[in-house]
Amino acid sequence: MELLKNLPEMDLMRSEKMTFVQLIIPVESAHRAVSYLGELGLLQFRDLNDDKSPFQRTFVNQVKRCAEMSRKLRFFKDQIHKAGLSSSALPTLQPDVDLEALETQLAEHEHELIEMNANSEKLQQTYNELLEFKIVLQKAGVFLVSGKSYEAEEGRELEDNVYPSDYPESTSLLEQATQSVPSNPSGLRFISGIIPKSKVLLFERMLFRATRGNLLFNQAPADDLIMDPVSSEMVEKTVFVVFFSGEQARTKILKICEAFGANCYPVPEDLTKQTQITQEVLSRLSELETTLDVGIRQRNAALHSIGFHLTIWMNMVKREKAVFDTLNMLNFDVTKKCLVGEGWCPVFAKPQIQEALQRATFDSNSQVGIIFHVMDAVESPPTYFRTNAFTNAYQEIVDAYGVARYQEANPAVYTVITFPFLFAVMFGDWGHGICLLLGALVLIAREGKLSSQKLGSFMEMLFGGRYVLLLMSLFSIYCGLIYNEFFSVPYHIFGNSAYKCRDDECSDAYTVGLIKYRDAYPFGVDPSWRGSRSELPFLNSLKMKMSILFGVAQMNLGIMLSYFNSIYFNNSLDIRYQFVPQMIFLNSLFGYLSLLIIIKWCTGSQADLYHVMIYMFLSPFDDLGENELFWGQRPLQILLLLAALVAVPWMLFPKPFILRKLHTERFQGRAYGLLRSSEIDTDSEPGSARHHVEEFNFSEVFVHQMIHSIEFVLGSVSNTASYLRLWALSLAHSELSTVFYEKVLLLAWGYENILIRLVGLAVFAFATAFILLMMETLSAFLHALRLHWVEFQNKFYGGDGYKFKPFSFAAIADDED
Repeated sequence: MELLKNLPEMDLMRSEKMTFVQLIIPVESAHRAVSYLGELGLLQFRDLNDDKSPFQRTFVNQVKRCAEMSRKLRFFKDQIHKAGLSSSALPTLQPDVDLEALETQLAEHEHELIEMNANSEKLQQTYNELLEFKIVLQKAGVFLVSGKSYEAEEGRELEDNVYPSDYPESTSLLEQATQSVPSNPSGLRFISGIIPKSKVLLFERMLFRATRGNLLFNQAPADDLIMDPVSSEMVEKTVFVVFFSGEQARTKILKICEAFGANCYPVPEDLTKQTQITQEVLSRLSELETTLDVGIRQRNAALHSIGFHLTIWMNMVKREKAVFDTLNMLNFDVTKKCLVGEGWCPVFAKPQIQEALQRATFDSNSQVGIIFHVMDAVESPPTYFRTNAFTNAYQEIVDAYGVARYQEANPAVYTVITFPFLFAVMFGDWGHGICLLLGALVLIAREGKLSSQKLGSFMEMLFGGRYVLLLMSLFSIYCGLIYNEFFSVPYHIFGNSAYKCRDDECSDAYTVGLIKYRDAYPFGVDPSWRGSRSELPFLNSLKMKMSILFGVAQMNLGIMLSYFNSIYFNNSLDIRYQFVPQMIFLNSLFGYLSLLIIIKWCTGSQADLYHVMIYMFLSPFDDLGENELFWGQRPLQILLLLAALVAVPWMLFPKPFILRKLHTERFQGRAYGLLRSSEIDTDSEPGSARHHVEEFNFSEVFVHQMIHSIEFVLGSVSNTASYLRLWALSLAHSELSTVFYEKVLLLAWGYENILIRLVGLAVFAFATAFILLMMETLSAFLHALRLHWVEFQNKFYGGDGYKFKPFSFAAIADDED
């Protein structure tokens, strides 16, 4: 045990040692100190104002100002995106932020942009109305020429002052249309206008019902697309002319037009006036196009100027908001001249934090230094592992189950190897493994480029696990060479087969049978097993026994890690009454089964292991007969069975009673001290005897230990059976590959038609890529995940810790909420 304690520490095996610290910061250097700590990113602040709402905090006004500036910056970003421009960042970042100057600058830019947008919208609306008026004049004139036989009304002609020169302040064309009322109340009238094409049918039906069919509705599609001012999308529209009679019908039609969003425009019946108005409209359109182009160029220039600094401004504001949010977690002392903060930091980071605080004091010209000292903490420290690009993905796999308790043994150390290996046992095919390897190498080769891009959710997950994919592919190639499968086809890679036909002229060797004539195939499965009558029984037996061996080995590793946890935390009780009986129980049954498997492989015995294990429980004293694998097997089985039976109460009973005894002795040792200090309120002391009495509950401890013991005993059986999924998925993958190869590719290749061959090759490639390389990869990944989370980690891993989340500018999320 002393030898184990003296071993050098592994970085990833235990989380970093943490310390609880307190900072007393003068007000004048608080902002700079927190900013420097944010750049360092190694101190997790504790919120000392939990009882206060966000609006009761000290720096709430500064946070509101930062939120308002963030809103303006999001507005700028949206405007740049709509204009089709791109924002660029300066290479250097200014360390000092003048918040007031930036706030004033952003307000000026926002006011300027809003004013430009308002003017642009007015001009665009006028331009749309003139464009629609031009289209109505062109299309409606055709209907009016064809309807010359009808009586013309002089009241529909336009007045000379319809188009004044100052168009922004003039009445809109829609108001002019509604104001032009004919003087003659009798005779045939018409209303012309334009409506979106999607509403024409419903619009016509509504008009017909409102006027009871007393109208004539003509329509024609507009030649040009018109921009919708709300969505800025180009919309197809239709010109309509409605002929009717009577003032009442006119009122109904205008109300329906308004309800459907149709724009009505007055069109004179006189061709001369139509031509004159059309020319005026065209000249006004050309003027507006020029004005709009100038406005757009001016607006784009302003947006380009903003976009040049936008990224820097956004980073500045996000940093400032994060600093003030952190300052709100600190507390004022009684003099209101210092801020008091508490938090966690790694032990190795203390010199760096002290150096950053000294720089903050010097740069802020403070007369009083920042006090930084270590404190004792009641709560458990956070868990922090220093990972790199390779180990981070494996750590995330473990953390998805639960974050490790502080200083608990980290399963990620072993997951780096065992996870891709168990995946490969289920996925073993070196052809498919090469395909996965190529994909992983592409992701690794483009690592620098992809890390700076914004990826989709699936691609981001794939890129984050690129090194997991790399090891999974390498182990798949290794297991595929052992299984001797390349897209389900065996090859004589490592020499000739150890089997041959029974005679030189045998042509049906796969059905008649083979004989062994030389030493065994040097590496992996002999290719001659493929297609033989005993292929499936042989591979099933091999993979099933191999799965049990891997499972028992990994479960023993998990129990061994619980032993190292107990040593590290000086918990001898768990070693004597948890680790030892668990090792005895597991290895008395399934460790013994693994031993029988290895002996059977080495001796070539024909013993039935099912019979041996079943009758080890049912008839332990009966003679084994032909199922005896070694001398003294029957007394060994009796001894192992008794050991397994003894291990169950060994796990269940001693630990709760010993804990109760230790607690009682500890309480009695403090009784006299409690009488002497009876005037002291022991409830206020976290380490008081009264506090411990309330915490300890024997029935709760006993029930917990009973559940843990039953779970382990039943779990030993179910977990061992669960590892048989290695055999099942490996068999399924192999058989599925064989089906696609024989029933698709070989079947298509049997035809002489080149088209059938190409179709068969395409189907085989599709099935390989989408079923075997995607679905089977995902299936094997999930099963390997379950084996690690449930079968392996539940033997030693608590997973009830919480992550170390330091205040860091680098960790600020990209979202701008």
